[in-house]
Amino acid sequence: MPRPALDRARRLRALALALLLALVATACGSGGTAQDGARKTSAKAAATADRVDPLTPAPTPHLPATVASADGHEVTVRKADRIVPLSGSLSEIVFTLGLGKRVVARDITATFAQAAKLPVVTRNHDVSAESVLSLHPDLVLAESTSGPAEAMKQLRDAGIPVVVIAPATGLDDVATRIGAVARTLGVPAAGRTLAERSEQRIDAVRDDVPDHRDRPRVAFLYVRGSASVYLLGGARSGATSLIEAAGGVDAGAASGLKKDFTAITTEALAKAAPDAILVMTKGLASVGGVDGLVKIPGVAQTPAGVDRRVVSVEDGVLLNYGPRTDQVLRSVVSQLYAKGGA
Repeated sequence: MPRPALDRARRLRALALALLLALVATACGSGGTAQDGARKTSAKAAATADRVDPLTPAPTPHLPATVASADGHEVTVRKADRIVPLSGSLSEIVFTLGLGKRVVARDITATFAQAAKLPVVTRNHDVSAESVLSLHPDLVLAESTSGPAEAMKQLRDAGIPVVVIAPATGLDDVATRIGAVARTLGVPAAGRTLAERSEQRIDAVRDDVPDHRDRPRVAFLYVRGSASVYLLGGARSGATSLIEAAGGVDAGAASGLKKDFTAITTEALAKAAPDAILVMTKGLASVGGVDGLVKIPGVAQTPAGVDRRVVSVEDGVLLNYGPRTDQVLRSVVSQLYAKGGA
């Protein structure tokens, strides 16, 4: 298990690293017609979510712009012709603002189609300052978890503006993150347009959530089979607002788990008593699909395990809370309430 001092985003990225190169596509276990239908829905949603939907026409940056970086620095951005976003989430926002042609590199977590051919400047999720500098960027967008610190200092010492964007922890942060990136790039009006569009799309999905007297209890599990990592999400996992927007109850948080993750135990799962389980697709594949998931101690004894009610969403978008969050939410809703599943 990762060090307790690491925050949620850093822990997830570090855990995912262990299997990123080793994971291969594997078929999920069959769980009857309801699970088959949910799986088809998930596959269709994943295909859609593999592309971003840029604003058109593309805005023109008005620079210089002086912005407050989340690490306490005040940074003046004078050019945004060669941008390096150091996370998949930030890349997604830049591309969706319509400025993808200005992006010259990507982080390993930027997996959507439009970014696929860009050079990767992270190694094991750590920034390679040399790789970034070789591309002569005029702006680096970073997360609070971007590192190591030596690499980030090397970029700043080279005179490159580095702007850290505050992390997202839930649906309420979608517009905030978009706005912060847009102001940094000198396109605040486009940021407002994209934020409004994103919120409208999220609201439209919320309106389609089926009415249920008893809200399903959903447990977010972070699993990586080959690394023997099996974690149950709590109140700070980042999944709570997504589950609630889908009409569910975060089973881990509701059972009293205050922190981000805790090791899965039979006792913890029994207390959470989830009706459904939310997982990342690579995590599900790493344990052998639904068949393997229910073999994790305690899972088979939960209502979710008995019904084989599993919701899976692609790793790179599940907790991004960006312009594609409406697609993530729709996928969760479609799977959670698949015929025969609720």
